[in-house]
Amino acid sequence: MSNYILLEHIKVQNANCIAGFTYGFPAITHFLGYTHALSRKLQQQFGIELTGCAVVCHQHQIQAYQPSGWGDYVFALTRNPLTKEGNTAPIVEEGRMHLTVSLILESSKAFSGALQQQLITTLTMLAQRQKLAGGQVICLKSVSLYSDDDEQALSRKLLRKVLPGFVLTDRSELLKQHYQQLITTQPNATMLDAWLDFAALTYQAVTPENVDLSTEPNAVEWVRVPKSDKGYLVPITTGYKAISALHPAGAVANSRDPQYPFCFVESAYGVGQWLSPHRVPDLRDVIWRYRQQGPWYLCTTNTAQNTLKLHPEQEAALVELTETEITFY
Repeated sequence: MSNYILLEHIKVQNANCIAGFTYGFPAITHFLGYTHALSRKLQQQFGIELTGCAVVCHQHQIQAYQPSGWGDYVFALTRNPLTKEGNTAPIVEEGRMHLTVSLILESSKAFSGALQQQLITTLTMLAQRQKLAGGQVICLKSVSLYSDDDEQALSRKLLRKVLPGFVLTDRSELLKQHYQQLITTQPNATMLDAWLDFAALTYQAVTPENVDLSTEPNAVEWVRVPKSDKGYLVPITTGYKAISALHPAGAVANSRDPQYPFCFVESAYGVGQWLSPHRVPDLRDVIWRYRQQGPWYLCTTNTAQNTLKLHPEQEAALVELTETEITFY
């Protein structure tokens, strides 16, 4: 039996829209961290563990503007209050956004009839008390519980509830395919070059029809080149990779919690795809879960085309950028 919890239309203000080298939407680790925080509280009271979540975006508004009315966008920043010494506080650049999302949480346990209403009441309170992606939850439409042996019927019922919207799924296997195609024409290309093809906006000069090139030799139109014919693909932050040994508890100064072992990590990047919910055949294909293998700690969705396979010779391409390493898988 499949069991899901739907947190419908969560309105969040001032969420963090910067995720590593990408911006425009919070990292998927924010949503799994939000799910994990809920799971720890539900385990204590109801014995329910949340094992993953699907993310559906209904509306988003990045707090950015164009200073001159055209050109590059810059983030809208706030002036902080004066310090206790009476000095002007420095402006720390941060990317913020307002968004409305629905989360479909996967539960490991069925919901007993006697505790259903109590669970809904508790979740309604906890879901609005926690921060989501660093932003404040200002509204939650409803909390619903779903259990059914028929996975397909349950998927259709839940995915219809979150229309209109777009669900985010992992398509990092397309990054590997694109890299293999790229090195056939550019042998010196790196995984970073392949990843940037999904991030960059590319334009191509095209000569218009019915133009006399003898009189207008420079008459061209700049046409945007589609990124892919496979859908709306975007670069995303998908997790972390360890870059150091696991240090014993308390061995590293100023760690967040000295009671646990400590390890230095770097961000891992991949490719995601925004899909309309009516195009998702099975809800289990868009549920994000953590997967740990060796030094990798990644967020992936469980699709047949996107099975996590990390071989030593194909694990990643490490690209040095100043003093930082960027990891792609």
